[in-house]
Amino acid sequence: MKIEIDQGSGFCFGVTRAIGKAEEELAKEEQLYCLGDIVHNGKECDRLQQMGLVTINHQQMRDIHNAKVLLRAHGEPPSTYALARERDINLIDATCPVVLHLQERIKKEYRTLSNSPLEGEDSSPLRGGGEGSKQIVIFGKKGHAEVIGLVGQTEETAIVIESADDVRKLDFNRDICLYSQTTMPLDEFRKIVEYVQQHISPNATFTYYDTICRQVANRMPNIRDFALRHDVVLFVCGKKSSNGRVLFNECRGANPRSYMIDTASEIDVRWLQGCDSIGICGATSTPKWLMEECKIRIEQLLGCHE
Repeated sequence: MKIEIDQGSGFCFGVTRAIGKAEEELAKEEQLYCLGDIVHNGKECDRLQQMGLVTINHQQMRDIHNAKVLLRAHGEPPSTYALARERDINLIDATCPVVLHLQERIKKEYRTLSNSPLEGEDSSPLRGGGEGSKQIVIFGKKGHAEVIGLVGQTEETAIVIESADDVRKLDFNRDICLYSQTTMPLDEFRKIVEYVQQHISPNATFTYYDTICRQVANRMPNIRDFALRHDVVLFVCGKKSSNGRVLFNECRGANPRSYMIDTASEIDVRWLQGCDSIGICGATSTPKWLMEECKIRIEQLLGCHE
């Protein structure tokens, strides 16, 4: 029996960096809050909670004062930083550098628009989604933490589209500036670009920026190849992971005998019957130690040892 853990799976750089910052602060034995789940994986959140990390939401942040709060890799809108200043909160900013760079680009684009006068007026500000203005569009998941941070750079005026089908809601008689959440599928982003190019008015401009993280995007073809190499694939992923759902669908498309699990205890021995090779992989939010636990559990279920 061959049991292989995908070496390309596991935490991306941004998540690794955020968890490292959390562990560094917790080692000082000081109280540390985290605004939202540090990673979309319940088991890893439990591990850090046992070390002393306290997860809070935005409303709870309003009730604390003179404390340390970690910002996770997804990033936050400007309103969160303003609240921290108001409450004398020391922010440990673990925003992924890729996300931070994207936030800055969108903010710069929006400021350029907001300082431009409307045609026929002297000083009325243009807003990102205002009538007659350029549309700042973000390809991403509505309500996702990263997207909330990105839209916040435009004072909530950016238009969010979740799929290539949503692109039809845009006004093709107005200028369009397109960005993407860093973890969205590259193929679908390209479909959106192609559709806009085909439908944009000759009197309007279209600019787009491929802001998809390649460390994430490159996992798509890699995980497809990995799934094809094995009889059965176990995809280890937290239920909240948007990136995980995308990768799992790619995995299952390549190998129908793919199963998504959150923990090793969910493994059903019936899935493993009649196979000679089992692959274990996961999302950018899946810790390596959890995939190792799954491998050990498989060995116990099948009574095999390397």
